[in-house]
Amino acid sequence: MSAAKPTLDERIAALRTVTEAGAGRIPSAIGDEAAALLQQAEARRSRSPEHTVVGVFGATGSGKSSLVNALVGDEVAKAHVRRPTTSQALAVTWDATGAAELLDWLEIRERVERTQPVDPRAGKLVLVDLPDVDSIEAGNRAIAERLAGQVDALLWVVDPQKYADDVLHAQFIAPHARHAEVTLVVLNQVDLLAARDRASVVASLQSIVSRDGLPRARVLSVSARTLEGIDALRAAIGDLAASKAVRDARLTADVQTLAARIDDPGSAARLDAKAALRVRDEVGTAAGVEVVAAAVASSYRKRAAQVTGWPLVSWIGRLRADPLTRLGLGPKRRGSDKNDDPDVHRTSMPLLSAGAQAKLSLAVRSFADTAATGLAGPWKAAVRIAAEGALDKLPADLDLAIARTSLPARGSWWWAIIGIVQWVTIVAGVLGALWLVGASLLPTFGMPTLLIPRVESGPLAGWAIPTLVIIAAVLVGVLLGIISAVLSALTAAARRRRTRKRLLASVDEVVQRDVVQPVTAELDRARAVAAALGVARR
Repeated sequence: MSAAKPTLDERIAALRTVTEAGAGRIPSAIGDEAAALLQQAEARRSRSPEHTVVGVFGATGSGKSSLVNALVGDEVAKAHVRRPTTSQALAVTWDATGAAELLDWLEIRERVERTQPVDPRAGKLVLVDLPDVDSIEAGNRAIAERLAGQVDALLWVVDPQKYADDVLHAQFIAPHARHAEVTLVVLNQVDLLAARDRASVVASLQSIVSRDGLPRARVLSVSARTLEGIDALRAAIGDLAASKAVRDARLTADVQTLAARIDDPGSAARLDAKAALRVRDEVGTAAGVEVVAAAVASSYRKRAAQVTGWPLVSWIGRLRADPLTRLGLGPKRRGSDKNDDPDVHRTSMPLLSAGAQAKLSLAVRSFADTAATGLAGPWKAAVRIAAEGALDKLPADLDLAIARTSLPARGSWWWAIIGIVQWVTIVAGVLGALWLVGASLLPTFGMPTLLIPRVESGPLAGWAIPTLVIIAAVLVGVLLGIISAVLSALTAAARRRRTRKRLLASVDEVVQRDVVQPVTAELDRARAVAAALGVARR
């Protein structure tokens, strides 16, 4: 079951979508024509919608004015004193008051009114006799060209001598190929043809009109002089005047004709989620995600060594600057300054190198090219321009996103426990050493001898207990150092992964806002225009 044809309102809305969404992507000349057509459609539909304007067009010598006189039954084309020649459009009305605003809009100043309509159904008809379409006067031809685009129905008048004229067909009839429903083609002056030649001339004219693209246009043969075929032509005009759809059919054809001249945007594919993740990872790498993640891990190991390492040597680690602090991301920066505004804070990370900028640019452009697959040239260029618009602001936005990201920079609960044990072992070792020193030095100063207890049995029998305390303190300190180093390495690796995940999430927000969303908007715009063109053309 075929889809219903769009209404004129739907077509006009579709053409408006094409002009608005396609601005900058369709030729400006066509965009201007579309805007003019939309304005014209609105103006025509708001003025005398019950009237039907039939324009009578033809080349020099075709007998347009005589045909109008014959249709009206009066010499209106000659009787109007201000119109000695066909240099101005002349409107014949049967309801002058109701048609006045419409004729003002059409800029037709020459008007005559009659009471007897050409057909009983044509009381709201406006019949317009126009200047010759091939007039040597540019102004006359301009009037005919303008009104050919404004009247509701077109009546083309040809004569036996010039019915195949290239100018008339190529420049006037053929461009209105989609207007067959509101087009009549009249072979005038058939009385000049021999009876045996009429059928072949009419058939030839019908063939030419078909080649013009109007196979369904009605072709009638008449004689304004003998009135042969005039009644049939009046009835045909009555059919047009009686049809409420004529005006809409004309505007529909105008929309279809213009829409057919607009190139399709192409097929806009849906964004590939993997492509979005790939550009996020590549942008994140260029922005220094891996550098910050490594700094978080290194900072954790450094601070863990300072707290849990053997106190006699762990202080050396304090001489090295904290990797996070070097990047402007250390714990002291975060929240230490009440005037520190995270919305304006920048890290101390170095500016992107030329290589990083090149990778960033390549990642964004590759993403745009992948997203634009299937689009026509102008639309593909629009997608790339939308993506490249982010390249100037991405470095600053990424730096700010990294500065705002909450990093796992706090110490672990077990640091304090190991640190206390380390100091306990140091104190024990020092006491053991003092015991031994005291035992050897006190007699020298005439003081009582300090007893040194020893192990009485077992594998350590005979060993001085203070000596064992010193050895145990050293061994425990070394063992705790090894254990804390292992725990520190495992925890640092986990924090590196967590940091990378958080930073990539922040980078993803920037990439989505600066790159993906503008590209998606362009793809949506292309889809909207493609869908609207389908409605306008159908």
